[in-house]
Amino acid sequence: MEKKIIAVVGATGLQGNGVVNALLKEGSFRVRALTRNPTKYEGKATDVVQADLTDAESLAHAFNDAYGVFVVTNFGEGADELAQVTNAIEAAKRARVKHFVWSTLPNVEKISKGQFEVPQFTGKAKIDDVVRNAGFDYYTFVQPPFYFQNFKGHTAPQPQQDGSMGWTLPIDPTKKVIHMADISDLGKVVAGAFLNPEKVGKGSYLSLSAELNSFNDVLEVFKANGKDYSFNYVPADVFSNFFEGADALAQLLAYYETYSYMSPNSDGQIKMATEMATEPYATLDAWIKANVL
Repeated sequence: MEKKIIAVVGATGLQGNGVVNALLKEGSFRVRALTRNPTKYEGKATDVVQADLTDAESLAHAFNDAYGVFVVTNFGEGADELAQVTNAIEAAKRARVKHFVWSTLPNVEKISKGQFEVPQFTGKAKIDDVVRNAGFDYYTFVQPPFYFQNFKGHTAPQPQQDGSMGWTLPIDPTKKVIHMADISDLGKVVAGAFLNPEKVGKGSYLSLSAELNSFNDVLEVFKANGKDYSFNYVPADVFSNFFEGADALAQLLAYYETYSYMSPNSDGQIKMATEMATEPYATLDAWIKANVL
């Protein structure tokens, strides 16, 4: 029997690449990587097709014969995420896709009743209703956490005034409020969703979280691996003047501290994601050993 096809949008990104690899390792599906530049694709997907979320025709072609699609958008590129997902939905409907998996985030505006402004979260969350009302046989929402990879990216330790390496941030380092994971492990959750449409294909939220950490927890794990970093707390109103974009980061961290990354009512969604995952998640300790040391 020929394997069903899963089309993966953003296959060259961290989320999409993890989805491709997890689906291939699980082995039940053919995996079609969608990318704007197929000639530069170096992943392991069964097929590679050119597609762009701003081009509905390219998506319709790329989704042809696919059973399921995974869609992620990039807020950091300044994308009109609603327009892109609308294009993906229309193309998927034309191609008669059965299962639509959308990578979303918590609705900070709703959770905080307008207290915090985190557009990169809320903007995605507001698209959920569009997916919900699109009429797919199956649709699932997955929520990525704070990436371990951020510790080598925008949240990497920086030189401090006292000569140490570490972080100066407006968040209480004792509060366990940051849901974290190796973002590659989102693929294990997505693969599980495609394997279990009857269980999670009617609008379930699957929230990836390998660990719930405070910054002190993070410091301890790095220290156990020979990296002795420091942490300095600074009030949000002071931090907001440090650099362009600091206020937005202060808003995000204030949301974490008040409600946690995934929100206070996310335990069930985290548990369901863990149950659906095709393999266990990596720990921060294991990720550091593999990627930092």
